Amino acid sequence: MMRTEAFRRLCLAVLRILAVAVAYYAGGRVGLLQQVVIEGATATPLWPPTGIALACLLWMGIRVWPGIALGACLVIQSISPIDLVGFGIAAGNTLAPVCACLMLRRVGFHIELDRFRDGVALVFLGGLAPMLISATVGAWVLVLADSLPQSGFWTVWWTWWAGDAMGVLVITPLLLVLRRATLPQDAYRWVEAAVLLVSAFAVTLLATTSQLALLFLVFPLLIWAALRFQLEGSAPCMLLVSVMANAAAIDQSGPFDDHTLVEAMANLQALNGCAALTSLLLSALVTEQNSIRLRIEQACQELAEVVDRLAPGRGATSWPPQEEDRPRPRGGGG
Repeated sequence: MMRTEAFRRLCLAVLRILAVAVAYYAGGRVGLLQQVVIEGATATPLWPPTGIALACLLWMGIRVWPGIALGACLVIQSISPIDLVGFGIAAGNTLAPVCACLMLRRVGFHIELDRFRDGVALVFLGGLAPMLISATVGAWVLVLADSLPQSGFWTVWWTWWAGDAMGVLVITPLLLVLRRATLPQDAYRWVEAAVLLVSAFAVTLLATTSQLALLFLVFPLLIWAALRFQLEGSAPCMLLVSVMANAAAIDQSGPFDDHTLVEAMANLQALNGCAALTSLLLSALVTEQNSIRLRIEQACQELAEVVDRLAPGRGATSWPPQEEDRPRPRGGGG
């Protein structure tokens, strides 16, 4: 019986690792659809596998890290035959999300992203800081292998770092919220969600195709999504904005016209970073405030029930009080 249970656990662990590898590989193939070549090195302004890897680690634990390594090797193999350089890049791509997960656990991160501190932790401890590892390891491996001139190190480094960090800031919140997302309960919310989605697509299309500097128009939509739908609304909108802006920057069209590829990437990452920070942090803040309000209402309801038991007829039977229970304003003169 014990051997059967141990075998079952082993099979389950292997299946989880393989599932992570498949998800990482699929995300990598999707990310390569928007690849750019800078200084002879392949980079992407948004690298989904980093976000997928971190979400899997937060869900399943550190033990699934071999799946990340395997998936990274498979992605590299799909581009060119894997060698020592490829293994070095795969090691950096594995170490970065593992360190991100460990740091987030250290500070008590909630995968529900229901506190403002969780949003801040995901930005800095999940995205910006640990992705320095993958960018540094990857760029140095290319330099040591003479695949990248030293003069192009910093350009490739910051592009690599920004792409990995954006993968965390855009993809990880989306995956975390999809696990617990619920459908709207009334027709009004469905209509508002549909209007938001259509507006987000139309405004982003305008902002990314017009040669006027209209990229700032996406921010009111992200604020609308965060205030009304929290992460369930802001995360999909952020993904839509990022993908459409990435396509325009790679084609150097619309607001990215008349710019070099490096300049277009710099402007793109500035937009993506500011948009991700706005949607993620505002959503977390609104969610936290809603949770606090609900806890206060629950505490008031419990207090009212206690008062009603101690002094029947004098305690409120529900909270918040109904309109007929509210005190009436006193009249003026007369």
